[in-house]
Amino acid sequence: MTPERAALASAKRVVVKIGSRLLAESPASRPAAIADQVVELRRRDVEVVIVSSGAIALGMRRLRLATRPTELPALQASAAVGQSCLMQHWEHAFAAHDVAIGQVLLTHDDLGDRRRFLSARQTLRALLDHNVVPIINENDTVATEEIKFGDNDQLAALVCNLVSADALLILTDVEGVRDGNGVRMPIVHDIDREAAPVAGASTSGVGSGGMASKVGSARVVTRTGVPAIVAPGREPDVLTRVLGGADVGTLFVPPPRANSLSARKHWIAYGAKPVGKLVVDDGAVRAMKEGGKSLLPAGIKSVEGDFELGDTVSVVTPAGLELARGLVAYPAGELRKISGLQSGAIEARLGYKSTDEAIHRDDLVIL
Repeated sequence: MTPERAALASAKRVVVKIGSRLLAESPASRPAAIADQVVELRRRDVEVVIVSSGAIALGMRRLRLATRPTELPALQASAAVGQSCLMQHWEHAFAAHDVAIGQVLLTHDDLGDRRRFLSARQTLRALLDHNVVPIINENDTVATEEIKFGDNDQLAALVCNLVSADALLILTDVEGVRDGNGVRMPIVHDIDREAAPVAGASTSGVGSGGMASKVGSARVVTRTGVPAIVAPGREPDVLTRVLGGADVGTLFVPPPRANSLSARKHWIAYGAKPVGKLVVDDGAVRAMKEGGKSLLPAGIKSVEGDFELGDTVSVVTPAGLELARGLVAYPAGELRKISGLQSGAIEARLGYKSTDEAIHRDDLVIL
């Protein structure tokens, strides 16, 4: 057992994400097997939050659709039919252990708005305090292209921050991340160098993620110091074995603690959806990336979008690459007036000055 694997045994709250294909192939027995393991983990004082895909896949089966719909209304209809089926399977699985479950449906807007984010956090904590197992899914029935997560791997990563989880377990239909020779990678320390080049999109026609999505989610959670594991969901006792330190699946190790994000900065980077864009010059790029500095109006070349004070925006390099995200200290109209100006000239241009920075470094996250 490696030290990285052994450290998983200390996890006291974990998020478990189950993929659509696993649930679609065994809609009754798979939840039952997961419930057995969750109950065992609860005996070890480990709290478990489940992020469950499968509503669309089960709805397709009930509607007798041969292939996954591509149009959003058809996907929403499938989700509406399948969500009740999905929760029935989870209800029956945990009822066998006399354990209550709670359904939580989320959209990106729920987590992108800070007040709703905190409200969702309080609800989930209340469920856990009452020994209820939360079953979370994206609210596919009402989600639109503008607010949908896109897949539950990303949702699971955001839920980790929402509940302050100690680990993320993503259960899938393969043994883990495979290298260029098709061999499982037991541990990944550098996601961009080791895992990202070999991760592909979904080809099952059931789910929407694929390994690239899972690797992306691992990148998100490890930035807060939380390990992520992509593990084979068909493996017996996979949850208890992984959290016992067994060499199962692929473990993504967080970077050194000094490089990880606080929960608030994690929300800025990944929870809040950008509503505007600031294109900055090379000097500002160096100051933020290498010097850890705030973004000043003098470094802004152009302002795109219509946003208000405190909204989240993307900070983009002259080449068009997204460098950072942050909370703006001025609304869009006023930033347009002061872009390119030295801080000392802000008051003369606007008639007031609330701060020298367009985005303070405490509200800025380098991606």
